[in-house]
Amino acid sequence: MIELLTTRLARFGSTPAELLERDAPGGLDLPGLASANRHCRLLRCADGWAALNLARPDDLDLIPALTGGAGDDWPAVEQWASGQGTAAVRRAGLELQLPLAVVGEAAPQTLAPAGGANVPRKVVDLSALWAGPLCAGLLAQAGARVVRIVSTGRPDPTPHSSPRLDARINSGKELRELDLRDPAGRAALLAELADADVLVTSARPAALTRLGLEPARLPHLAWVAITAHGFTGPGALRVGFGDDCAAAGGLVDWQGDEPRFRGDALADPLTGLEAALAVLAGRTGLIDMAMARIAAAYAGRRG
Repeated sequence: MIELLTTRLARFGSTPAELLERDAPGGLDLPGLASANRHCRLLRCADGWAALNLARPDDLDLIPALTGGAGDDWPAVEQWASGQGTAAVRRAGLELQLPLAVVGEAAPQTLAPAGGANVPRKVVDLSALWAGPLCAGLLAQAGARVVRIVSTGRPDPTPHSSPRLDARINSGKELRELDLRDPAGRAALLAELADADVLVTSARPAALTRLGLEPARLPHLAWVAITAHGFTGPGALRVGFGDDCAAAGGLVDWQGDEPRFRGDALADPLTGLEAALAVLAGRTGLIDMAMARIAAAYAGRRG
């Protein structure tokens, strides 16, 4: 994978180590059955493996509902999963809106060619966390003007949780703070989009529709929609983060019949890179970048 990344990063003068590096609260562990940040676990099911990511505090409160009241800790989750088929596990994750995926479930996404020269004039970055801001940051490195919109009502936690990562992927952008809960803030966002070439988002469609943002209403934009399992179709209802999406794509190591996490939230930086390459390759309209499918594409190229 390092050789593939080296080739695909050449356009940006970056290295795989720079792309994949992240600082995290409390540091990172060596990945295994638990992810490097300790939030995600690989679970043995009756007919396969799944990955559950409890990255959000509210997700912890849903463990009793997941286990049927059998417990509220990881041993209870592991015991519950062992008696479930992977289809039932995936269904439970969808019903509770938990980042829960079956290992290897995702089909690979076609990757854009590297080395594209279609640098956009103006990019509006409305995304948060890692993949979306990285995409916009790489486009800034390529020469685009990038306006980063920070929602004052729901700010991106990355500056506080991973300040070095934030500095690396968000420097070189123009920062604009808007209250997107307020009509004036939403109007200001639409004004920024009026003369933009590219929009980068990382929210699900329903949340963006509440802001008045839909691809059909903004046909002049190349809209980079970064999600866990897809911006359209059944995947649009699912949530996910880098580690569970990497597992969904089969981007894991195997020790006998047991999978192990690789790296740290690999689906995030890989998707950010591939989204930027898709823009530079000249893709237009809705550019649906599902982290699980990008992970599957890389898993298929590992050799």
